[in-house]
Amino acid sequence: MKEGIHPNYHVITVEMTDGTVFKTRSTYGKEGDVLKLDIDKSSHPAWTGGSQRIIDTGGQVARFNKRFAKFGIK
Repeated sequence: MKEGIHPNYHVITVEMTDGTVFKTRSTYGKEGDVLKLDIDKSSHPAWTGGSQRIIDTGGQVARFNKRFAKFGIK
């Protein structure tokens, strides 16, 4: 392995959406940082079986729908 090209691998704390926390090793941030998740297995519809909700950041979903509206199902 070459020296000095690999990221620092250290322990961080991950906080789930329901408030539970666990420690893991990662290259994220620096030693002791907390990674707060917006979506995880306790809130994502793929795991919970709930309905899907699309968050439109910056109008990307609206732009997509406008661009491909003419390809709708007939």
